[in-house]
Amino acid sequence: MSNRIYLASDHAGFELKEFIKAKLTEAGYQVEDCGATTFEKTDDYPDFIQHAAKGVQKTENSRAIIFGHSGQGEALSANRFKGVRATVYYGGSDEAITLSREHNDANILSLGAHFLTQEDAWSAVSLWLNTPFSKDERHIRRIHKIDAL
Repeated sequence: MSNRIYLASDHAGFELKEFIKAKLTEAGYQVEDCGATTFEKTDDYPDFIQHAAKGVQKTENSRAIIFGHSGQGEALSANRFKGVRATVYYGGSDEAITLSREHNDANILSLGAHFLTQEDAWSAVSLWLNTPFSKDERHIRRIHKIDAL
C-alpha cells in the first residue's frame, strides 16, 4: 500500500480532520489535505471531497479519509468516481471497518465526526489502514462487477 493519504472535509468534520492529519503525519504517512483548510461554517463538502476522490483515482494504492457530520453525504459524493469504494463509519462494531477492507477493498473511509470522539476516530483509522484486502477470488470478482457498472 502507498502511504499517501488524501484528506477532505467540510466545516462539520474540520476539527476531526485536523486531529487525524496530525496523527497520520506523526505516524509517517504522506498526507495531502484537499480542504477545507480553514473553518468556514457555510462551505459545501462536495467541493472538497471530489479532490480526495480524484487523488485516489490517480494515485495507485492510495487511500483517503473524508469527514462530515454523518459521513453519509461525503461517501455518496466520493462514490460517484470510478474506482472509488468509500465506506462510512460513525461508530459501532469494528467489524464494519475490517469487512470494508477485507471484502470490499474500500479505499476511502468516510467518518461521521458528529458521532465519534477523536480517540474512537483514530482507532477506526488505524484499524482501517492496517487491515489488508483478503484478495479472495469472490471479492475480486465482485469489485470488478462494481467497477463495470
